[in-house]
Amino acid sequence: MSYQQMAVPPRSAHLWRYTPWPRIHPTKVEELPEADGISFTVEGHEKASFTRDDISADIARVFLQELKGSSQRLTINGTGETVHVHARASGHVAVGHLDLTVKGDATVLVHLTGESGWCGLHITGTVHPNANLGFGFINELDANTKLLRCDDWIVERDASFESATLSVGGFKCKSDLRTTLNGTGSSIRQAVTAHGQGTRHDDHHIEIHHLHGHTDSDLVTNAACSGSSHFVATGLLTIAEGADGSDAGQVFRNLLLSEKARAEAIPELEVLADDVSAAHGAASAPINPSQLHYLMSRGLSLEESESMIVNGFLIDAFSNLKNDALTEQVRTRLTVHLECELKR
Repeated sequence: MSYQQMAVPPRSAHLWRYTPWPRIHPTKVEELPEADGISFTVEGHEKASFTRDDISADIARVFLQELKGSSQRLTINGTGETVHVHARASGHVAVGHLDLTVKGDATVLVHLTGESGWCGLHITGTVHPNANLGFGFINELDANTKLLRCDDWIVERDASFESATLSVGGFKCKSDLRTTLNGTGSSIRQAVTAHGQGTRHDDHHIEIHHLHGHTDSDLVTNAACSGSSHFVATGLLTIAEGADGSDAGQVFRNLLLSEKARAEAIPELEVLADDVSAAHGAASAPINPSQLHYLMSRGLSLEESESMIVNGFLIDAFSNLKNDALTEQVRTRLTVHLECELKR
């Protein structure tokens, strides 16, 4: 079915409750606007273009597919190297599709920047059996950009996937991140960190599907919201019938830095197997006044004290990751971002 034949999803749909499709669409919902391609630059690695022929029932993925834009495919037979992908969005509407095939050990960092009015990015990837991938996504788009991001990952038997997202760019962002553990012994460790300022709206919908037994998943999201910003995290962990021995957990934490800041945390579990370990949790709170008092008593200003607490809180989201190259990169970009904000 083409995009223009699809019904607009209602706000009652779990995925579109907090960011309805008309709010993230670049123009009118019945339109398919002209789109430029996102410019992909890969350091030290060959890339190849490809034609998308996937079929999806999801309106966002169909929309991005029909807008076309650019497409880049990376095949990595990794021996532990780090691959940097610079993605730049320019023009009124910019769209791109990045596809990764990983057959060894590697770290891939995608750094998204640009001043496009609207940016759409679809990331697909397969982590082959016994491979290990650390994947980092850093959103540093212009403060006036809308972002629609869709991820679809498949992790095969005895493969591991670590994913880190740092979301500090764009003024209205919708991310739909889905991972399927498609073989016994496969695992994912996923961390999302977001910094909300002004009127920024950042909505992450995360799905992890355990299709086989003895698979592991660990999801952590940390968001710090100031001004009248709004952060949303919805997580769905599913454990299929017969997927015994699986271990799944998700934790959502939100730090509210002003009275008008808002944060929603909606963890969900759908367990159809008997012998599993599954847990979830969520918490939202302001900064502890005693922490501010302690730092200010050591000579720091209020702004410096708050920035230090926010930095530590957001960095802690990545503590569940084991890939040192991945965590070092995203932590560095987060620290640079917070230092720049403190100087403004």
